[in-house]
Amino acid sequence: MSKEKLIPELRFPEFKNEGEWEEDMVYNLVFTITPPKKITSSNYQKYGKFPIIDQSKNYYCGWTNDNEAVITEDLPLIIFGDHTCVIKIAKKPFAQGADGIKILKTKDKIFPEYLFHYLCHNEVVMEDYKRHYSILKDKVIVFPNINSGEQQRIASCLSSLDEVIEAHSKKLELLKDHKKGLMQNLFPQEGENVPKYRFPEFTKDGVWTEKSLDEVATILKGKGISKADIVEDGELPCIRYGELYTHYNETISTVKSYTNSSPEDLILSKANDVIIPASGETQIDIAKASCVLESGVALGGDLNIIRSKINGVFLSYYLNNAKKKDIAQMAQGIAVVHLYPNQLKTLKLQVPNPTEQQKIASCLSSLDELIAAQVAKIEQLKLHKKGLMQGLFP
Repeated sequence: MSKEKLIPELRFPEFKNEGEWEEDMVYNLVFTITPPKKITSSNYQKYGKFPIIDQSKNYYCGWTNDNEAVITEDLPLIIFGDHTCVIKIAKKPFAQGADGIKILKTKDKIFPEYLFHYLCHNEVVMEDYKRHYSILKDKVIVFPNINSGEQQRIASCLSSLDEVIEAHSKKLELLKDHKKGLMQNLFPQEGENVPKYRFPEFTKDGVWTEKSLDEVATILKGKGISKADIVEDGELPCIRYGELYTHYNETISTVKSYTNSSPEDLILSKANDVIIPASGETQIDIAKASCVLESGVALGGDLNIIRSKINGVFLSYYLNNAKKKDIAQMAQGIAVVHLYPNQLKTLKLQVPNPTEQQKIASCLSSLDELIAAQVAKIEQLKLHKKGLMQGLFP
């Protein structure tokens, strides 16, 4: 690495005259902490005084009250997955779980939170994301002199931004939980003919009317659009069944894919159509409905198309909540699960009047708009952090 690269593009004003940064290998900057003992998975508790950390999702896998297993000194420590190299910083006492992790204590040359941020996000490390720590320990780390306070300043800045991102992420989870709870109350559940919660103007409207899907809808099948038919500058918007799993939620207003296939050879949507995959990997996954808000969208093969006078947005939310289990039970298959129109026709629905349908659809759509805005805000913060780090590190 050339010397001119050891000065970052972005530097806090108080460090403008601090000169060049240093460089060294990871293994020269840390040493390994051996825990008093490891907690076996059979001894993980749901609640306790101290968290247990291993390589499971988010690292926190359980709790313990075993004081003899807890690491309380030399904090903060860097937790490095021995096989995944996903890392976390531990600032409070914890115990090590059964799965293999490296617990790293930084030496005097480097501030632990600075090294944590560098390892988490620096591209030279991320290219080896799934390699062993034994490989990554040889990576070169660049850093300012610890006595100047610049490492601490950078770490504090990035940690503060992480806290903002985490706060917005928690808000996103709360919105998603609110939506889940709202749908459970806005639609009649199994054995019910009215929902638990009803908007005040509909409380005297009586029970929802039970109908089979065959009575209120025509069910069609989409027509094949292969992956090879998708072109970036195509003229005809289209939806392939796999995109319902990866791209779309209850409503489809903006279409991801386009094709130049002839419309005459395809099935085109009518606004308000609800589409459900005709094949998938599991029964519960196949029970996924989306409402196509625009006419003229080509609907590919392996799509069931529900065409009715019921509000399509209402219907997609309803099918994805109160009727999800019923739809899943209709699907057949082992390696590949299939769902056919003749099966969907027998599905029993409870349907309110059109005005109540619209009210429920608008309520849930508005909540989804808030969720989408929150997702976008988090992505913007993450992009801001990425750009900031590119400037803060040489």
